[in-house]
Amino acid sequence: MKFTLGIICSLFSFTLTAGKVPPAAAPSKPKLVVGIVVDQMRYDYIYRYWDKFGNDGFRRLVNEGFFCRNTNYNYVPTYTGPGHTSIYTGTTPAVHGIIANEWFDRKTGKYMYCAEDNAVNGVGTSSGEGKRSPVNNLTTTITDELRISSNMKSKVIGIALKDRSAIMPAGHVANAAYWYDGSIGSFISSTYYMTALPGWVQEFNKKELPKKYMSEPWNTLLPIDQYTESIQDDNKYESLAKGESKSVFPHDLPKLMAANGGLNMIRSTPFGNSLTKDFAIEVIKNENLGKSAATDFLAISFSSPDYIGHAWGPNSVEQEDDYLRLDKDLAELLKFIDTQLGKDNVLVFLTADHAAPEVPSYLMDLKVPAGYVDEGKLNADLKNYLKQMYGDTLVLSMSNQQVFLNHKVIEDKKLMLQQVQEDAAAFIQKMDGVSEVITATTMNNAAFVEGSRYLMQKGYNAKRSGDVLINYLPAWVDYQKTGTTHGSPYSYDTHVPLIFYGWNIKQGSSAEQVYITDVAATLAMMLNIQFPNGCTGKPIPFLVK
Repeated sequence: MKFTLGIICSLFSFTLTAGKVPPAAAPSKPKLVVGIVVDQMRYDYIYRYWDKFGNDGFRRLVNEGFFCRNTNYNYVPTYTGPGHTSIYTGTTPAVHGIIANEWFDRKTGKYMYCAEDNAVNGVGTSSGEGKRSPVNNLTTTITDELRISSNMKSKVIGIALKDRSAIMPAGHVANAAYWYDGSIGSFISSTYYMTALPGWVQEFNKKELPKKYMSEPWNTLLPIDQYTESIQDDNKYESLAKGESKSVFPHDLPKLMAANGGLNMIRSTPFGNSLTKDFAIEVIKNENLGKSAATDFLAISFSSPDYIGHAWGPNSVEQEDDYLRLDKDLAELLKFIDTQLGKDNVLVFLTADHAAPEVPSYLMDLKVPAGYVDEGKLNADLKNYLKQMYGDTLVLSMSNQQVFLNHKVIEDKKLMLQQVQEDAAAFIQKMDGVSEVITATTMNNAAFVEGSRYLMQKGYNAKRSGDVLINYLPAWVDYQKTGTTHGSPYSYDTHVPLIFYGWNIKQGSSAEQVYITDVAATLAMMLNIQFPNGCTGKPIPFLVK
């Protein structure tokens, strides 16, 4: 009887619960995501400077995190604006539309800066530096999706010295983005985000840290004879600051400031990184990031390595010193995160918006094929050629290795646009330093699956890009003979570090190919939220198993 009653009770219980799914436990998420982008960081810097790094910065990220050693950009041009946008949107300029730092706008006949927005005003400044927002980005970012998924409870903030490096990662619905106005030595924002700077930002600016950092000469962190990873300090491949007779240490910052942009000069020193780190710590502290039930996101970009690379190049003592000091700044930031939230509660990733080539003039002296393109002369020669052929000026602009033709004149003269494009391309193809030239018509009607043409197509936006796209030979650039630049489809520009660290990240590394557009897709899987709406990247398998 007891047995029968037990069966009946069990059946009754089963009947009551049949068809009901027990409530699933909420998936664990990090309290805070910290995205770190180092502007102009080559992949090999991790190894080049490894022996001189401390244990708590880059080494800690590598030794305790997961290092994707074969991460590449999958489009050109490899510039700062497109780079930051692609990391956070998970797609390329073909989709998100940030085709360069600035580009020729056919509608206005003027150049459009990637973060330009004349509908807003500066907050904390009266200069034009505040007329900035993300309106030119055509897609959502991973930070947008985080805010939307939490019904706007997640807090998202972007910071950098460069406006575009703070704004593009923060996205369209960020709580705030802050960048540096060197004319006043302060962090600012725009009315896109707020009507007044928070009190804590005003207090930070009142400390006048840029003045303090620039009050002493920039000397090397270590004895200069220990900088064996760089070429000699006194060399002809580095730019001179105004007022210097030689580009060597120490750089007397207090004396050089007046002739070199005042407090804006901090951008071209490692102390720009330190200032950014100081501000990042204040953001976490004063905005209580990681202290609510929703996941927060802080996007940090360290801009100074790019300014230093442009001026002194990748083999300079200046760039090595910059990275040794950045290593210390990262160590301090990670230590603060430990004390504030704990490593296991914070997901950190570090990557770069592009890398950089060797200084071409240095390579030329080593008898390595390299060279310089004079884009101004190329533009003038092309204009003359097309005018002789068609009897009118048909070139509106040449910029970012693209030619913009005058469609109205071509239509009025009843010319065939495709033929003019092909004539221009054939002329350019003959020029020294040019590798290949592709027309917009070809871009619109063909699909490339590999090589530099594939990368050019991923950077081509049908509404914003030019009529003719140009690729230079390896190590050929349109730049001055000192310092370096970037923007090409070659590995020296596309190969960057990518390290994930902290929450749910197991230590390890992989040499499997990863694309920069995979970062946002991976974060979306980790956070269990939607991919950005233009995302073309894929989750990195060994990080999201």
